[in-house]
Amino acid sequence: MNRQKQKAALMVLLMVSMGHLLNDMFQAVIPSIYPMLKESLGLSFMQIGAITLTNQVTSSLLQPMVGYWSDRHPRPYGLAVGMCFTLTGLLLLSVADRFVFVLVAVAFVGIGSSVLHPESSKVARLASGGAKGMAQSVFQIGGNVGRALGPVAVALVVVPHGQGNVRWFALLAVVAIWLLARIGVWYKEQIEKYGRASSKYDMENERKVSSRQTVVALLVLLLLMFSKDFYTANIQNFLTFYMIEKFGLSIMASQYVLFAFLVSTAVGLLVGGAVGDRYGRKYVIWVSILGSSPFALLLPYSNLTWTIVLAILVGMVMSSAMSAILVYATELLPGNVGMISGAFFGLSFGLGGIGSALFGWLADLYSIEYVFQLTAFLPLLGIVAYFLPNIREDE
Repeated sequence: MNRQKQKAALMVLLMVSMGHLLNDMFQAVIPSIYPMLKESLGLSFMQIGAITLTNQVTSSLLQPMVGYWSDRHPRPYGLAVGMCFTLTGLLLLSVADRFVFVLVAVAFVGIGSSVLHPESSKVARLASGGAKGMAQSVFQIGGNVGRALGPVAVALVVVPHGQGNVRWFALLAVVAIWLLARIGVWYKEQIEKYGRASSKYDMENERKVSSRQTVVALLVLLLLMFSKDFYTANIQNFLTFYMIEKFGLSIMASQYVLFAFLVSTAVGLLVGGAVGDRYGRKYVIWVSILGSSPFALLLPYSNLTWTIVLAILVGMVMSSAMSAILVYATELLPGNVGMISGAFFGLSFGLGGIGSALFGWLADLYSIEYVFQLTAFLPLLGIVAYFLPNIREDE
């Protein structure tokens, strides 16, 4: 019976990862059609940044509130309801012929994401079997794979046939609604068994951390998130433009480069989760962000081949931090998984949106290449991970 429960939990973990994959693939459709929207609607780089800002701010502002509410009033079928907002946004995006309509469409997609991330993160923890870092990595890998598939799917389906073909992703959103409703059945059973927001894996920290240490740790994590997400926002939203302008690649070829970068981030997530569970999350956070700085600093001055190689390496190394940061934060403040997950995912999206708008403005003033040279210094902020307090005895 216990083995059956473990199998059921593993299946739920894989299902929630698949739901994350579909959600983030829909999110990835937005930056992937930027070159098409820029040409057809005559948008500036600043307007491109504003689209990303709208999408990511809608999710970043709502995610902590959704997480806080769900910790106290969990709604098992809220995941499916959130995906209905995404479905609406995709349908609107497929027919948007003005800048303002694009903003409305991406706002709906952002609202859907704001519901999925904190609730799905809680489900992943419930199904973790105690391996919280690995479970969080499996959950996040779904999102990274989805973001990697998005550009390829757009290159194959939307670029050759036009913006209206975004509607095919809406059909996948219907599939996602069904999948998330199935997860809701299991989630409801867990709530009835363990209570509104807890499971046997949501215990107090084995080693107590003082209030002062907690504040310091949260401030350090905030700075690390700024470093990681500002840099990643530049790569995710402007790598295609960089490859087109500097090396003369086609839109389709540049999408494949972005795909390679996003796949590398999925690999890094898996490694970071496993290493963090075994050796401690503080070290993973430190090495992943600071360790990516040599690759980031070399990238703007490399030829085509080395630019692709370095983009893959920086994506792999830097991405290993996210699951470690999230689990570390939930161990600092146990019993608030939804709120912490929502806050950190929301912070990630919000910083990414602000970074995109800022870098779009700088690209209009100077050049895309200048922006890549400027942001290359951000991973050096990883040095502040030294000030994170030790939570585990082996750290």
